[in-house]
Amino acid sequence: MPLTEPTPSRRQRVLFVFGTRPEAIKLCPIVLHMQARPDEFDVKVCVTAQHREMLDQVLAVFQVQPDHDLNVMRPNQTLSQSTARIIAALEPVLLAEKPDLVIVQGDTTTTFCGALAAFYHRIAVGHVEAGLRTGDLWQPFPEELNRVLTTRLAKLHFAPTAASARNLRGDGVDDSAIFITGNSGIDAVLHVRDKLQAGGLAGFQGVALEPGRKLIVVTAHRRENFGDGLTRLYRAIGQLAMRPDVQIIYPVHPNPNVRQPAEALLGGLPNVHLIAPLDYVPFVDLMQRAYLLLTDSGGVQEEAPSLGKPVLVLREKTERPEAVEAGTVRLVGTDGEKILAEAGALLDDAAQYQRMSMTHNPYGDGQASRRIADVIAHGTFLD
Repeated sequence: MPLTEPTPSRRQRVLFVFGTRPEAIKLCPIVLHMQARPDEFDVKVCVTAQHREMLDQVLAVFQVQPDHDLNVMRPNQTLSQSTARIIAALEPVLLAEKPDLVIVQGDTTTTFCGALAAFYHRIAVGHVEAGLRTGDLWQPFPEELNRVLTTRLAKLHFAPTAASARNLRGDGVDDSAIFITGNSGIDAVLHVRDKLQAGGLAGFQGVALEPGRKLIVVTAHRRENFGDGLTRLYRAIGQLAMRPDVQIIYPVHPNPNVRQPAEALLGGLPNVHLIAPLDYVPFVDLMQRAYLLLTDSGGVQEEAPSLGKPVLVLREKTERPEAVEAGTVRLVGTDGEKILAEAGALLDDAAQYQRMSMTHNPYGDGQASRRIADVIAHGTFLD
């Protein structure tokens, strides 16, 4: 549906529900934008704390204070247990706040639970970053199922790209409920980049970067890569580290399935720096300094091209095909030979590197938050 100038009907009561760092990164810019329009929006924030420490770091950067902190996560919870806890904990919040609209983002357990809890209370749901699909319910797991089910529950679908909007239409969503807004993660990364450049935020300080070496930044934490996939990846990284012209930094996720094989296969290599997970701001700074990124993260696939950095995606499928089509990212999976070949080409071929790094980012211009707020200000979801 085309975006038009807002004609507010009345002040909308909006409840944001999120629980992880990626959700916070993409929702905090929208929260701030709506809070700056108090005549149009009454904004409340509820966090489940699905990722406690990483979530709190982002909230501090954007200075967003939750109105409700459910703190539902427990060590070694199964997906079934966390789903049950989140839905039960959300009920009193929904009864107390009585929002007109619940906003969720992406594809996490919190996303699905927030949408389902709102649906049970006959409250409209707005889904930010709607319409991403791999077409395979097992890749990524359980994220693909979460976003498919959230589509069934949502009334407003904020698609980051035209391709995402097409996916929604293919699922039977009416055009009048689909809004192409760009990706709010770009709003966030450009906000932080500008503050870093202005000296208003502290950047990356964890490892001394060596002049003359090309920095490769690695992130890998997806469930579908646990086991053999990560083993193949780490062996490829070990071979890359033998090059004298590179330096590799890998902020390692604390999950033992990720950390233990990383320490076993990469811990003794002098050219590989295994560090603790980074706060959002230092990570944006590290991306800016990188020559190349290897990642299985959805957010990094969007953010790094905004900073002009090529990305090799450590997955067999991606729900972000726009970047592949635009040439800003390449799918390499966890095949060691393919990783080495593609990374080597970018390290050795300046023309190929230039083509990838200078390609237009298909995910937006940093104005997604305004577009989303304008749609909600209309209040048409109340009809």
